[in-house]
Amino acid sequence: MEGEEGEGPRGRGLGREEDDQDDNFEYGGKKGKAGAIFVLENASLEVGKVGKTMTLLNCDDHANFLRKHRKDPADYRPDIAHQALLAVLDSPLNKAGYIKAVYVKTKKNVLFEISPQVRIPRTFKRFCGLMSQLLQKLSIRSSSSPKKLLRVIKQPVTKYLPVTHCRRIGFSRSADKIRNLKEFADSVNTKTGETCVFAVGVMSHGKIDTPWVDEMISISQYPLSAACCISKITNALEGKFNVV
Repeated sequence: MEGEEGEGPRGRGLGREEDDQDDNFEYGGKKGKAGAIFVLENASLEVGKVGKTMTLLNCDDHANFLRKHRKDPADYRPDIAHQALLAVLDSPLNKAGYIKAVYVKTKKNVLFEISPQVRIPRTFKRFCGLMSQLLQKLSIRSSSSPKKLLRVIKQPVTKYLPVTHCRRIGFSRSADKIRNLKEFADSVNTKTGETCVFAVGVMSHGKIDTPWVDEMISISQYPLSAACCISKITNALEGKFNVV
């Protein structure tokens, strides 16, 4: 993958349908079919200059640097976003073509889009290098084609979500009701090509602020990691779509 500076789409808009897409970006999903979009909220992805090098900050390698700048090292957990992205992109649901898009919003309010076709680095060190490159260069192209695989885009995320046949669900342990994900998956309308948008927090603690979702739900009486939550979501939808 190669870094390249660039801009996201302009204008606020109300959403994006499948015919309104950028030819320079590698999209996922099956056109006209039901599927899922993931929005990962509050990701701890921040670049800082440590010594002479710009690097993605994390609590293990940069604790002294963060304390020196009066920041809490416990808040710098890019590993959570790494694990969550692997859970999304490595899922059979994605490999079967049912994940249409992945968006990540950082704590610093940077929004970027990741193609479901991308292969995220397995090692944390390489993941940090990729995220550092993206946040500085604004986009990353495939080394084998001119299409972009990751790109920083303009907010809000809602202007990239479908306008019609779309349900937007947020996840929080403190939500009023616990939903059975199998029952939720069974309710997805495949005839209309319904898209389910899932907002999941990828931070060490706290709640996501997503006023644009239709409802907030909990899927367990226990606190779950972002990766575990995503795996439960994808497993339920794999059952719905007969993905083995």
